[in-house]
Amino acid sequence: MLEISKVDKVYQSRGKPPVHAVRALDMEVGKGEIVALLGSSGCGKTSTLRMIAGFESVTSGAITLGRRRIDQLPPAKRRVAMAFEGYSLYPPLTVRENIAFALKAQQLSYAEVTRRVEAIAQLVEIADILDSYPRSISGGQQQRVSLARALVRDADLYLLDEPMGQLEPQLRAVLRGRIKGLLAERGMTAIFVTHDQTEASALADRIAVMEDGVLQQFASERELKDHPANLFVASFIGEPPMNLLETEVAQADGGFRLSIGADLAFNLEGQTLDAAAGRALAQSTRLRVGIRPQKIAVGSGDVRVRVVSNQWLGDQSHVAGECDGRLLIAVTPNKITARPGDILPFALEARHLHLFGADGNCIHHAEAARP
Repeated sequence: MLEISKVDKVYQSRGKPPVHAVRALDMEVGKGEIVALLGSSGCGKTSTLRMIAGFESVTSGAITLGRRRIDQLPPAKRRVAMAFEGYSLYPPLTVRENIAFALKAQQLSYAEVTRRVEAIAQLVEIADILDSYPRSISGGQQQRVSLARALVRDADLYLLDEPMGQLEPQLRAVLRGRIKGLLAERGMTAIFVTHDQTEASALADRIAVMEDGVLQQFASERELKDHPANLFVASFIGEPPMNLLETEVAQADGGFRLSIGADLAFNLEGQTLDAAAGRALAQSTRLRVGIRPQKIAVGSGDVRVRVVSNQWLGDQSHVAGECDGRLLIAVTPNKITARPGDILPFALEARHLHLFGADGNCIHHAEAARP
């Protein structure tokens, strides 16, 4: 198990204000678990990975791996394997020698080293360049060499920094499945950094969503979509992301009326809310509501929108419409023929709403998403 306890990372540069890259990070990663660090550029995910590997110092806090505190150990003593985004291959060595480099320290036989190198090379599809040098191969091939060099090792933890960012989509999709299978088959504990939600969903058991150095939520993909902890997670997770709208709150008939505009309002029955959500609504005059695009029915309903855009993606339509000056995006598996400027009915149901308080935290999840 990996335990990250109250870890902070502050970068100090002479003549410049300090940069607080990671803030009070608490995480536990179970043995054999695959975890994704997901977030936008500069959110702290790579700094976190490098602190675990030992290439960045920890400003405060502790990192423990298998009951050993490792944050004060040199990288070579941590039993951590890392594939770098920048490859970091040894130019004088062939691809084969780069991959085998770490295995030689384990005093394995030549036959065993050869077997392991060739097996991992087959898995990431670089068997035909094993005798080439890094300078003579492409960036995507170098990335796969770096990945192979990490995965071939015997380690307690595998750290992968944007492991497939340079690969073409078709190859990336194939390798995701193979790498997921390898990690699961061997019970390998792994953390990988990505900005790609599809990659995070395909590979990870749980996803840690980060922003501005803060862990926003650490959960499965389904939990992140159905039970976002706050506005950031709600707006970041999902494609397209959740529709978020400001609304006025008024008590009505034992429940609440949420008014977004003259033509867009919802009635929430009091009995559908838990006690905490009811209290929060009773004390609020304004809050934000969210609804997933997939929960908006297109072509029926009482809400009329003016179509802004309509995209058919081969298996679904993404329709953006304006209502009361607000933009709503809906996703439907049907091909919609409406053009920009057309009036189209949308159906939005109160039971599909997520509610977010003034502090941005979620106070009520959609009916279908609640446990």
